[in-house]
Amino acid sequence: MKRHIAVAITGASGAIYGIRLIEELLAAGNRVSLLISSSGRIVLKEELGLDWSGDEAAMNSTLHGHFKAAADLLTYYDEGNFFSPLASGSAAPDAMVVAPCSMGSLARIAAGLSGNLLERAADVMLKEGKPLLLLPRETPLSTIHLENMLKLARLGVRIIPPMPGFYSHPQTIDDIVNFVVGKLLDQLGIEGNLFTRWQDKIRP
Repeated sequence: MKRHIAVAITGASGAIYGIRLIEELLAAGNRVSLLISSSGRIVLKEELGLDWSGDEAAMNSTLHGHFKAAADLLTYYDEGNFFSPLASGSAAPDAMVVAPCSMGSLARIAAGLSGNLLERAADVMLKEGKPLLLLPRETPLSTIHLENMLKLARLGVRIIPPMPGFYSHPQTIDDIVNFVVGKLLDQLGIEGNLFTRWQDKIRP
């Protein structure tokens, strides 16, 4: 069954994870609602050379071209658009992923603050009891960061650190990215073939 997944990209290192996740979700025929914070746009340009700017209409045009996606499968919402369906539990997506998730965004989600649509959408997922997955930014993590993650984990939020396994013998950065994104897909219950899974070995 095809699903509606909200993907949010914040101003943390690791924008490639969000982009790759969107590619895989769309390739599988899922519907994606995309949110990008103002800091997230800066990181997209710095890390991936993606200079995405403009209002909501311009962004939708740019993104449909970039991902080669139909308008009914990919919709971008500006972070100030509280009229978006994502702002209401009556039209909530099946799940939401914040990848990458800055520690500021994580803290505001943990505190129940809704200063923009991204935070409001995450709050909706919590109040509706729907899957919310957070992929935190790179190491190290302070005690405050860990306490915020623990608070959210106790509320049912899935914390998916971008920590790759090396049993699949990755050869490229893409291999490492695919491993992490594959783990996100697993948590969403969406079939993916992005990494080699651990297999029991028959001992002689």
